Parts: sequence; C-alpha cells; structure tokens
Amino acid sequence: MADTDEEAVAAEDDALYVLTAVLLTPAKFPSVLGDDYPEACAALGMAPLADGYGLVLGQDGDGSRWTVVIDDVSLVAVAIASWDCGMEYDLSPSERTVVAALPGWPLAVAVAAPNVPAPHDPDPDLVDRPPLAPPDTTTWGPAQRRLGADEIALQWATWREQIDDSTFSTQDGAEDASKTDEAAPSEGASDTASGTASETNGSEETNGSQTADEPEKAAESRETNEPGKPDRTDQADRTPAADTGTDSSPTEGPQPGHSGVRRVLTEIRAYIDAPPPLGRVRSSFAPGDARTLRADGPGWSLVARTDDIAFVLLDDEPGEVLPVGRGPELPGLLEALDKLAVRPS
Repeated sequence: MADTDEEAVAAEDDALYVLTAVLLTPAKFPSVLGDDYPEACAALGMAPLADGYGLVLGQDGDGSRWTVVIDDVSLVAVAIASWDCGMEYDLSPSERTVVAALPGWPLAVAVAAPNVPAPHDPDPDLVDRPPLAPPDTTTWGPAQRRLGADEIALQWATWREQIDDSTFSTQDGAEDASKTDEAAPSEGASDTASGTASETNGSEETNGSQTADEPEKAAESRETNEPGKPDRTDQADRTPAADTGTDSSPTEGPQPGHSGVRRVLTEIRAYIDAPPPLGRVRSSFAPGDARTLRADGPGWSLVARTDDIAFVLLDDEPGEVLPVGRGPELPGLLEALDKLAVRPS
C-alpha cells in the first residue's frame, strides 16, 4: 500500500472505525490464510517478521474496508484479551506503528461501523493492489479443512466425547510389537469395518471417521474478535467446518488403517528430523499438564492432546474427521512434536 494511502486511513477526517483485530504471529495467525506463518504472511504480501504483526480490521468514513497492519503486537494482544473478557478497549494504533494499510479484509467480519455506508471495497482507482478477500469456505478445501481443525481444538471435549475408545483396535505387544490385533467391531458395524489398525509401525490406531460438521453447535470456526459484543469469538463471521450434505453421525465401528492417516503420520515424523516452516506446528494450553497441538501440511491438518488421541482432517476426505488412537508410539510422537512447536509468548 502506498504511503499516501496509509496517511489517508490515519487522517483525522478519514479515521478508521475499528471493528476487530487479530494476531499474525508464528504462534497464532488466522489459519484460513495458510498452513504456516510465512504462508499466512505471504497471503497479505508481508514479510514474515519474527515478532509478527497485529491486523486491525475496520472501515473508513466512506465505509470502505481496510486492514491496517501494525508492528505493535502487544497492543493488539491486549485489545483481544480485553474483548474476550467482555471489557471495552479502545484500539487506536498510533501512526508510527502502521506498517501497511491494505484494501479489503482477509477474513469475514459480520459487523459494520455505525453511521457509515455499508462495508465495501475501496475505489479501485485509489489503491494499487486488489482488495483482500476471505478465502472461499463454501466448498471443502484447505481453508475449510484448517477451520475444521481450529474448531476441534477449541471444542476438544465436545469432539472427544463422540469417540468410544473401545472401538480402537488393541496391540498384542507380547507377540509382535509391529503387528496389531484385529479390531472387534462395535454393534452395527459392517464386516468390512473390522479390519486391522493403522500399519504405520504398528503403533497408531484409526477409528471410524466423523464428518466435520458434527456436532452441529461445534462446527463453527472463530478467526476474529468483535469488540463490544457479549459473544466475542475469534471470528466475527463464523464458518462451518464442512457443509458436504453427508450424514453427520459418527461412522459405526472401527475402520482399517487409513492410507491418508498413515501418510500424515509419516510426514509428521519427518518434521521431527527436519523442522518445517515456522508456525506449521503450534502448541497451546490444555487442562492439566497437557498441551493442545496443531500441525498442518500439504493437504492435511492434525489436532491432538499430548495426553490423549489425535484427529486428522484431509483435503481428500471432504468433511471427514479421522481419529487416531494413542497406541505405543503416538505419545512419544506427540511429545517430540510439542518440543519443536511454536508456543505463545
């Protein structure tokens, strides 16, 4: 964005009406923008600075959408924390902290500034780049897959209670640690669903999949915080993780090892030997001494608790959530993944 445009946004007669703000840091960034921090920055045309940025989304006096990128990350973090606690906070970045003023919004925002025209993109003749726009999440793809993983991480308990641990196949380590016993199908499962567990080193076990829009109330993703509203979330315009038109009830009984899950676990092991781009593996708070892990890669997302199981979502499996049992190796894999993960400062 040109300097003259930045000045216009900050000018007193064309002030920015702040609607919401999000962080763009290695540990926390809008996942719809990419699988990792550099990719998310690239989506906005920004360099991946180590300290990150704050993104302030608002409208000018004409109603035009603007995303103001600032380098005062702490200011945005305090504002978001205040809004999440139900407190008012006047987020007014100083002009000296503005890195860029970008036309449009990279995320969907459901609110609008009062007493100004409805949100719209700036006049194309006044900007030197196409306006930012939210990724398309109306059909299943990378952005919607990542939003689904975000929701599982936020609503872990709700998703976890849908899984019956007895449907995971068990290990017969006494005879051969590299082989798994045949799973006992739950009632109503088909004969074909009673195959062996995942064959990846005979360790992790996959259960029947769920669609990413179940449970219904948990399938909304949060990316932006709306100031001054009692139901503040991380996304003002919440998007279902999937809308595939499929039955949202969990698949009955265990399934044989899933080739997609095996591929994901193989790529995760490769991360441990050769760390991936910054932010591709993130670790956040969880109850007790556990951590919640988020890992992403080409065509897949993983959500896990270090003291529990994991869930995998794939671009190739629209709307499906594939649980992965702990087995003897998953705990160590998650522990190693947590050690290389980026954590909030």
